[in-house]
Amino acid sequence: MSRFHSLTVTDVQKTTRDAVVVTLAPGHDSAAAFDFTQGQYLTFRRDFDGVELRRCYSICAGKDDGVIRVGIKRVDGGAFSTWANEELRPGDTLEAMPPMGKFHTPIDAGAERHYLAFAGGSGITPVLSLMKTILAREPRSRITLVYANRQVGSIMFREEIEDLKNTYLGRLSIIHVLESEAQEIDLFSGRIDAAKMDALFAHWIDANDVDTAFICGPEPMMKTIATSLQTHGLPDDRIKFELFKSAQPGRAKRRAVSAAASAAAEGCDVSVTLDGATRRFTMPRDGTVLLEAALDNAMDAPFSCRAGVCSTCRAKILEGEAEMETNHALEDYEVRAGYVLTCQCVPLSDRLVVTYDA
Repeated sequence: MSRFHSLTVTDVQKTTRDAVVVTLAPGHDSAAAFDFTQGQYLTFRRDFDGVELRRCYSICAGKDDGVIRVGIKRVDGGAFSTWANEELRPGDTLEAMPPMGKFHTPIDAGAERHYLAFAGGSGITPVLSLMKTILAREPRSRITLVYANRQVGSIMFREEIEDLKNTYLGRLSIIHVLESEAQEIDLFSGRIDAAKMDALFAHWIDANDVDTAFICGPEPMMKTIATSLQTHGLPDDRIKFELFKSAQPGRAKRRAVSAAASAAAEGCDVSVTLDGATRRFTMPRDGTVLLEAALDNAMDAPFSCRAGVCSTCRAKILEGEAEMETNHALEDYEVRAGYVLTCQCVPLSDRLVVTYDA
């Protein structure tokens, strides 16, 4: 099971007014653990006024860049992102889990594919990692990027993306969609909605020519794009998601349970395996999620977003039955295989056997 390691900040660069790119170096003893796959993310933790915060940020470096970089965009009221943008300096250290995430497809040097990528705002960070790696390691493949932002000044990695386009002439096409700035082509102004998606497929993108689509950004945009892709014939197994914002708060709300039902319900006998060690405890069946119960029982269970978005808390149910309140991270085949997001998982049976080690 992943644990936190100290990474040294070697560089901090502004990419827009409210976003920084942070370059990190693992220690010699943990270098192998940070051999990332394109499109993955890091989970960081830091104490703010005695409260531990955990945040996920995607790696924006390509596999051949020789470094680990993450993009951190400032969020209004966000303690971690504001601190990173205003106070983080070279020489500082950050605690992070090794890379996680499945927002990628296997690289095949002999493949000739067309990838379609949609990114909204800071959703470009894992997409940039994908583009750099695919263009370098699949020399016959090409990519079309549709990148949505409020205005030109908010485009992260603008120069780097243009450099990629010039380096890989004819293999990278870029469509910028700007919400609050007019462009020569009306289609590329405003928000991405169903009508705009239909027009893109009618005039600019051949949906039948797309092998895999990557979508990363706010939830409403992703839903609109995914629905349009499905409508235009792309099957679910060729659409990859990475959600950057959820409509939910930082953790699932506890279900409302009547006092009578709560009194009548017995606790659930839970057995949890983590790092090869198994602990058994009883948790209430009052809407409490499994992650919370594990933490309450002094287990160092992994987590980050607590909103069903990042999959850091992923575990497998070996016995018993449970259900998730929300799932933005697991694929259908994973759910069928018994995997759950423990930050969203509530027991339905009297006994539950779970492992984080699967």
